[in-house]
Amino acid sequence: MKFRGTGIALITPFNEDKSVDFQALERIVNHVIDGGADFLVALGTTSEAPTLTPEEKKLVVATILKANAGRLPVLLGLGGNNTQAVIEQIKAQDFNGIDGILSVVPFYNKPNQRGMKAHFEAIADASPVPVILYNVPGRVGVNLQAATCVALAKHPNIIAVKEASGNLTQIMEILRDKPADFDVISGDDGITQPLMALGAQGVISVAANAYTKPFSKMMNAMKEGHTAEALKLHYAMLRMNQLIFADGNPAGIKCLMSLMGLCKNVLRLPLVPVSDNVKQDIENEYNNKIINF
Repeated sequence: MKFRGTGIALITPFNEDKSVDFQALERIVNHVIDGGADFLVALGTTSEAPTLTPEEKKLVVATILKANAGRLPVLLGLGGNNTQAVIEQIKAQDFNGIDGILSVVPFYNKPNQRGMKAHFEAIADASPVPVILYNVPGRVGVNLQAATCVALAKHPNIIAVKEASGNLTQIMEILRDKPADFDVISGDDGITQPLMALGAQGVISVAANAYTKPFSKMMNAMKEGHTAEALKLHYAMLRMNQLIFADGNPAGIKCLMSLMGLCKNVLRLPLVPVSDNVKQDIENEYNNKIINF
């Protein structure tokens, strides 16, 4: 399994004029690889993909692949609420250097469980690389239920689910009932350590864009059974994990990364930077040096 451990939901850095800052993107890729990341996620939610043009998306992926230089597996965000359109995107995509796709539950048109199952089966049938499901009901308006997820796990080309429902009972039901060759990946930074204790195999992290080293260290400690060490790191990062989501994603992580000199604190509308109060809280927590960045 290529997508275990610490995955990074890469941001898209922008210049002051809102153009893509490709130099900063290369810098971020090297930062997270040097920090111990296990895989990269291109064009996920955190990338502000809905505001990128098709040409910008191609250039962002090309920049990530160039900077990565084959060092880590790469997962590509590729989903939508028009099944046939997603299949056409898959057919048109150059998968050279891409090891899998992350496909979100269809948003806005709110399919039922049978519709979700048929949607993902069609995508998995069309994809030349493995598919990871992405359940994030807070964003899409519907929830991929545990029974549906477990049924989809039997498809030979569906290998994992990124679970961001925050519903621990549901996640435990998936972990209990899933096939042995299907992984559950945390989609919530703040509960990743508990989910690893329950049987999850990794995370697709926003926070680890910035503090990759301590996050990766926590993940490795959990994998190696050093629970006390992992728990100490979990609590050290808890406050910052909360702050970077207090005023939306990726506004919080971009604020923190700008303090670290990794990117500018610039987003594209309809997203805006965090409020002055949240910015001050993030800056204070950063200056407290509780986390070893």
